[in-house]
Amino acid sequence: MSALEINFWLFVGMCFATWLTSVITKEYSWVDRIWSIIPIAYMWVFAYGAGFSDIRLDLMALLVTLWGARLTFNFARKGGYAPGGEDYRWAILREKMSPVGYQLFNVFFIVIFQNALLLAITLPANLALANPSELALSDVLFAVLFLGFLIFEFIADQQQWNFHQLKKAGKAKGFLDKGLFSNSRHPNFFAEQAQWWVLGFWGFATGGSGEPIYLLGALVLTALFLGSARFTEQISLSKYPDYKDYQSRVSMLIPWFTKQ
Repeated sequence: MSALEINFWLFVGMCFATWLTSVITKEYSWVDRIWSIIPIAYMWVFAYGAGFSDIRLDLMALLVTLWGARLTFNFARKGGYAPGGEDYRWAILREKMSPVGYQLFNVFFIVIFQNALLLAITLPANLALANPSELALSDVLFAVLFLGFLIFEFIADQQQWNFHQLKKAGKAKGFLDKGLFSNSRHPNFFAEQAQWWVLGFWGFATGGSGEPIYLLGALVLTALFLGSARFTEQISLSKYPDYKDYQSRVSMLIPWFTKQ
């Protein structure tokens, strides 16, 4: 069985497991809970496909492991793995949808679509597996880029965490517009997507491929994050009247100069 076939059956198993647990617990963040874990498994399966003897694939898998460790830590400290640690946006959507409509949304979007996306963003590694070659300078550049965006995201998440801790202590109010958030309203979202675009182009460059299908995962992830960011901002606008001014001054995603 090829590495891609193994990962396909792993995907099927995760779809069933996350759907079943959502039905049993009536919590719908089980895909969120595996979001930072299952891509690591996919990547190491691809590395296994080369017998762990392809340095490029091992490096890709190692970097995605670091990505997953950072995201798992950040998700855990926010209570994401605790009972009842459901994404607050799912509860808001449930109020707007019928019970049947929400269950269909759960099956097709939360479970199948998101699990498929988690597999899709790792597929450039399969392209690298199919086109082995000596490690090149371009591989080092891609690795450095990935690591740079990973560090950028870690800083953004830490700044956000510190701010919310100050809010809990009554020492801050409103929303975060300092640090990296003064140049991007969602710097962590930007860095998250950028890492997967780097992996996509890395696999694409390695294979010398004319198959843009391998960039589809990063493209869909970007679209998903843009939709999620807009939904989050609608909630912020309803809470903070000043958020509209923040939107007019600061880039939504790509860090940029602040408008006066």
